[in-house]
Amino acid sequence: MLKIGTRGSALATTQAGHVRDALAAAGYEAELKVVTTAGDLSQDPVERIGVGVFTSALREALFTGDVDVAVHSFKDLPTAPEPRTHLIVPEREDNREALIARDGLTLAELPEGARVGTSAPRRVSQLKALRPDLDIRPLRGNIETRMGRVTSGELDAVILAYAGLCRGGHAERATEVFAPEVIMPAPAQGALAVECRVDDQEARNAIDSLVDPAATRCAAAERQVLATLEAGCTAPVAAYARSEGEQVVARGGVFALDGSASLVEEARGADAAALGRTIAERLLERGAAELIG
Repeated sequence: MLKIGTRGSALATTQAGHVRDALAAAGYEAELKVVTTAGDLSQDPVERIGVGVFTSALREALFTGDVDVAVHSFKDLPTAPEPRTHLIVPEREDNREALIARDGLTLAELPEGARVGTSAPRRVSQLKALRPDLDIRPLRGNIETRMGRVTSGELDAVILAYAGLCRGGHAERATEVFAPEVIMPAPAQGALAVECRVDDQEARNAIDSLVDPAATRCAAAERQVLATLEAGCTAPVAAYARSEGEQVVARGGVFALDGSASLVEEARGADAAALGRTIAERLLERGAAELIG
């Protein structure tokens, strides 16, 4: 029986539950084991504490043998490779951004000065470019807590990853889902990273049964943009890719926090990592480092 390590939030256990069910369908018995992280106990915004506190606790449980498999939101993992783990990407959920607004409003329909919740610099910068009049407020907590701030009237709207809404059974709460050309998502948004110890052959065989080649290529291209820019996952950097046969079409962008400027590059190729590097190098040539700050 494989032990799957997960954070204890409803979204995390739902994501890990999908992995457990997929492993069972492939003939591998597995159960969930909740790992409490320092991030779960903190009320500080993720941008202050860093998403690494969530992933490092899961990896530590993996290395100590408390769990055999760890399930992460891929966008939360550091871009540096971890040589002690074997990592795969299963089928990916929708990677777009979603608006949850009062009265079914879209972004264009929100009144002037509307209070919109998000703490992600990538979202803040793109929102300010589209609607400089908005009053953007910090946002922390699980999906239910964030949506609850709209229901309670404290905020007029919040921006969330559509993948989390879909996985959590809340897709119908989205009042607008943005094309990635309008609001570009985080690199690897909607993708899960499933890891085991590199020397655990049984667990490797199990998780390898879940690999999605197209999702793997696209996530690799997107994360390489971030890695080459040497930007953390909370920097105002976005990327998305789509698979077209053996080719990947990828786009990356960096944004000024005040919404005053943006740089976007697109490329196509068969080598996902090379594609991500090409996009990032073009962005750096155009001044991306200064824009990120």
